[in-house]
Amino acid sequence: MTPFAIAGMQLHITAVQENLSHMKHQLDLLMLRFPWVQMVMFSELAPFGPLQSNAGSFERTEEVMSGWARHHGIWLLSGSMFEGTLDGKVYNTTSVFNPQGEVVGRHRKLFPFCPYEQDTAPGTEFLVFDVPEVGRFGVSICYDIWFPETTRTLTSMGAEVLLHPVLTGTLDREVEISIARATAAMFQCYVFDINGIGAGGVGRSAVFDPSGAQIHQAAGQEEYIPLEIDLDQVRRQREVGLKGLGQPLKSFRDRAVEFDVYRRDWTQSQYLATLGPLEIPKRGSRAGLNRQGDTSDAQGSGASDALSENDAPSTVGATLKTVGGF
Repeated sequence: MTPFAIAGMQLHITAVQENLSHMKHQLDLLMLRFPWVQMVMFSELAPFGPLQSNAGSFERTEEVMSGWARHHGIWLLSGSMFEGTLDGKVYNTTSVFNPQGEVVGRHRKLFPFCPYEQDTAPGTEFLVFDVPEVGRFGVSICYDIWFPETTRTLTSMGAEVLLHPVLTGTLDREVEISIARATAAMFQCYVFDINGIGAGGVGRSAVFDPSGAQIHQAAGQEEYIPLEIDLDQVRRQREVGLKGLGQPLKSFRDRAVEFDVYRRDWTQSQYLATLGPLEIPKRGSRAGLNRQGDTSDAQGSGASDALSENDAPSTVGATLKTVGGF
């Protein structure tokens, strides 16, 4: 057995002020009640909420959280924060700290929830890190999990636990939970899918084991989720199969087929070009619907069926951020 204790923090997040003091208070209480916890993770955009205008200093906040990790002697996942760069881009970035308070890695969200997060730049790199004598962990953020290629990459790099902070305040949370469960089974890994509440989401954080079995699902209130997992369960299932049955990672490794869909120049993917622009739907839009043979909307023919920059009210970005959704 290779035990390791991880606690997800489902906390109330506000969009009108910083949440760092609340996060620290709850972390201190968690460690007082459950001193055996070895890793703690917060939800997506927990420190300052979902509005970019409220984001604090990325570097200074890392220094603060570094002190938390060092004080409690724990591995710590920041949830995520907006990170501004010298070239003017803004990323949604999570930081991982070791028990010495050192940053061991940062993950920039690969798939911002476009078109609603069009002002957030996508990252391009994957993050895995090792906990000595325990195992390898991978990180993704919210909408990343909707693209199985992200978890495929992390598990191919050896990840045995997927740490997945989310900010989902929208009605597709039920679907997202199903995706998290399927991800655990398909890639034979633990999945910690941790959401916030308030401006931070609708809660219902969930944890799944490498067979896809649900270990815990929270409700809609603040909750600590301290769980001891066994990394040997991952290794056993990857060797002999899910419940002694399918061995999907080895089947993928030994595949006979190559997937041309990933080639940008693959001519048979032309259908994707007919889907129209990645834009916010317009009120009353009928885009994508064939009306008695008229395929113009299905072809995504016009910008008239989507909000343009000139038509959008100046508050659209801020409003969309407050309703969250990945």
